[in-house]
Amino acid sequence: MEPCSAAKAGQVKAVLTSPAKLITESLAGIVTALALIPEVISFSVISGVDPKVSLIASFVICLTLSFIGGRPAMVSAAAGSVALVIGPMVAAHGVNYILPTVVLAGVMQILFGWLGLARMMRYIPQSVMTGFVNALGILIFMAQVPHIIGHGPMVWLFFAITLAIVLGLPRLFTAIPAPLIAIVLLTAVVAYSGMHLPNVGDEGSMSPGLPGFNSLQVALNWQTLSIIWPAAISVALVGLMESLLTAKLVDELTDTPSNKHRESWGLGIANILAAFYGGVAGCAMIGQTIVNVELGKARSRVSTVVAACVLLLLVSVLSQVMAKIPMVVLAAIMVIVSIKTVNWHSLQPKTLRRLPVSETLIMLFTVLITVWTSNLALGVVVGAVFATLLFARRISHIIVADRSLSPSGDRVTYQVQGPLFFASSNDLYEHFDYANDPEQVVIDLSAAQVWDASSVSVLDSIEHRYHRHGCEVTLVGLAGRSEAIHQRVSTHRQ
Repeated sequence: MEPCSAAKAGQVKAVLTSPAKLITESLAGIVTALALIPEVISFSVISGVDPKVSLIASFVICLTLSFIGGRPAMVSAAAGSVALVIGPMVAAHGVNYILPTVVLAGVMQILFGWLGLARMMRYIPQSVMTGFVNALGILIFMAQVPHIIGHGPMVWLFFAITLAIVLGLPRLFTAIPAPLIAIVLLTAVVAYSGMHLPNVGDEGSMSPGLPGFNSLQVALNWQTLSIIWPAAISVALVGLMESLLTAKLVDELTDTPSNKHRESWGLGIANILAAFYGGVAGCAMIGQTIVNVELGKARSRVSTVVAACVLLLLVSVLSQVMAKIPMVVLAAIMVIVSIKTVNWHSLQPKTLRRLPVSETLIMLFTVLITVWTSNLALGVVVGAVFATLLFARRISHIIVADRSLSPSGDRVTYQVQGPLFFASSNDLYEHFDYANDPEQVVIDLSAAQVWDASSVSVLDSIEHRYHRHGCEVTLVGLAGRSEAIHQRVSTHRQ
C-alpha cells in the first residue's frame, strides 16, 4: 500500500509540532550534510566537473526530492554511480554536453515514473538485495581506506577517537548525535592546536560564493543527440535503479512504505533542475541515507530539507570552516556506516547452511560483480539475470509425465504435470515412448500450465513425431490461458 499525501503531511506536522522530534530530525540533517561533502567532491573528479558544481547540484537534488520525492528521509545528491557513466562522455566531448545529457536523462526518468516502470523492482530477488547491501558495505569501507592508511600515527589516533565517540557516547548521552559531536569537537581540536591533518579542503576548491545558472553551450541537433543519448540512458537507468533499491532498503529499515512511482518522476524533475543550476545528475546516496536513518534516527522529510539547507550554507558562507574538517573523522563515521550496512546475518554459518546453495551463489555473485565494477546498478542487473537463469534451470527439470496403458493395450495416457515454458518444455520430448506406444495416445495437460509459444511448438513437434509412427494424438485438459495460447499458436488446432 502506498502512503497517501495526507499521511505524509501529517508526519511532517507531527515533527514540526514536537520539539524533540524536530531537534532529532534537524541534527540528523546536519550530520548527513557533513557526510555528503567529501563523497560529492570525490565524485566530481570522476565526472570531470568543478567540486562546487557537484555540491550545488547536490543541494538542488536533495531539496527538490525532500518535497516531491516518494521516500521520506532518503538522501539524494550527486552520486558516484552516475558519475561513472557520465565521466567518459565528458572526457571525450567536454563538459558542455553535461546539461543536455542530464536534461534528457531527467525526461526519461519522468516517463519511467509515469509509465509505472518502478514496479519492475518487485522482480529483484531477496538474494540479490542481500548481495547489493553487502556489496554496498564493502564499497563504503573501501572508499574510506585511502583517508586512513598512509597518513601517519595522528590520523590513526583521530580515527580511534572518532570510533570511541560515535560508538561509546550514545551509551551515556543521546540528545545530540554522536557523529556530530565527533566532527565538531575534533575539527576544533585540530584547528586550535595548529596540527595539520588531511581535510575536506584538500579534496577540492572551497572558495566562497555560488555559481550562476547554466545555459546551453551546444547546438540541439542530431549530432548532439548522437553524443548524449547513450550516456543519458545510462544516467536515467543507473540513477533510477539505485534510488529505488535505496528506497526499498529504507522501507525495510523503518518499516514504512514509499511511493516508488513518485520517486521515479521526482528524481527526473530534480535532475533537470540540477542540470540548470549546478550541472550534474544524481540519485539516492545510500551511505548518507543510512547515516540519516540509522545514526541520526531521521524518519521524515524535515531531515533532508535541513541537510540541503546546511549543505548550501556550508558551500556559500561557511566554506572555509567546512574545509577544515579532518577527512579521517568523516572516514571513521563512514566505516561505522559500512559495518552497519552489511547484513551479517546472511553471512552466519547457520544461515548459509539453511539456505539453498543457489541463493548463496546469487548473493555472492552480486557482491563480486558490484565490488569488481564499483557499479551498484550493474551488480544488481547481473545478479538478477543470474538468479533468473538459475531459477529457469531449476524449474526446467520438474516436468513429470506419468505413463499409463489401458487394460486393452490399445491406448496410452500421459499425465503431464508442471509449468511448460521455453526451458522446461524442451525436456518434455524425452518423456514419450514414440516407437513402442499404441496407436491411440492421450496427453492430459490438466495438471500442467502452458506459458509460451515455445511450449506449444514442442507439443506440436511431439504430435508430429507420433504421426510419423502412425499414432493419433489427443490433447486433453487444456483450459483458460493455456488453451488460449495453444489455440492461437498451434499448427495442429483441435
